[in-house]
Amino acid sequence: MRRREFISLLAGAAAAPSFLWPLAARAQQPAMPIVGILNGGAPDEYARFVAAFGQSLSDAGYIEGRNLAIDYRSAEGHYDRLPALAAELARKEVTVILAVGGGASALAAKSATAAIPIVFANGSDPVRLGLVASMNRPGANVTGVSWFGSALDAKRVEFLHELVPKAAKIGFLVNLSNPSGEFQAREVKAAAHTVGKQLEVLGASTEDEIVAAFAMIAQRGVGALQVALDPFLLNRRDQLVALAARHAVPAIYGVRDFVVAGGLASYGNSVVESYRQAGIYVGQILKGAKPADLPVIQPTKFEMVINLKTARALGLTVPQTLQVAADEVIE
Repeated sequence: MRRREFISLLAGAAAAPSFLWPLAARAQQPAMPIVGILNGGAPDEYARFVAAFGQSLSDAGYIEGRNLAIDYRSAEGHYDRLPALAAELARKEVTVILAVGGGASALAAKSATAAIPIVFANGSDPVRLGLVASMNRPGANVTGVSWFGSALDAKRVEFLHELVPKAAKIGFLVNLSNPSGEFQAREVKAAAHTVGKQLEVLGASTEDEIVAAFAMIAQRGVGALQVALDPFLLNRRDQLVALAARHAVPAIYGVRDFVVAGGLASYGNSVVESYRQAGIYVGQILKGAKPADLPVIQPTKFEMVINLKTARALGLTVPQTLQVAADEVIE
């Protein structure tokens, strides 16, 4: 541009009406950051978890609709939909991706982009899944919160053994379409062997398969049931609790929601707290932190919940030691 033209342009800008100045100022402001939420489960089941995530963002100064936008994508428990949903978020060039609802969502996000920061919150082992290089030094663009839900399966077997000591065979209901499903089954089988129990693995990735699995419980002499920590199974919480009651099978779960709904017992960490921590990480990334510099967070607090009303309906006497150890006892 010639010097004379440049001076004329400056003069024209200075002469512009004052009411146009705010528009020009807004046009120069950076675009509002977008957090893409990729959920392997159903939105309704994760609403209170996502609310905890949102509260952490609010505490960090990011409020949806004011200085932050959220783009929510859910696979409704159909993990085969996740790659396409992740690709949509990558094409949109969101600022950060929160991958929740199982390890499959985090894997899909990582496959979709190596540039956009990804924060996961799930119960899978992120190193074994290949999400991060190590817990302390994640590397690349991925970090998050892992509550090692499958690693707690052995502890749930122990509690189930204490609750139903006479059960010679226990069942393990697991969604084998989950990337962690087979690993979970191996872990539970080893834990069952340790306490002298036989294990019957019952695979279910549809509602009809859940019904079929419960039908096999009586046929195969299963005296107690452990339900895997899995987004699809969490989405079918009411169905699972109702079938357990109908078939009079004592069952233990990974999150307290099942027990509040009428299930017998649960043992695991606070999922709400994990989402809160994920929100803290996303807030830090929005302010410039790099995922590679943020160690994967692991829970330090676990909770056991027991429903005594359900125990009585099943004809079980919950040992006093377990009642004392429980963080919450529902009468």
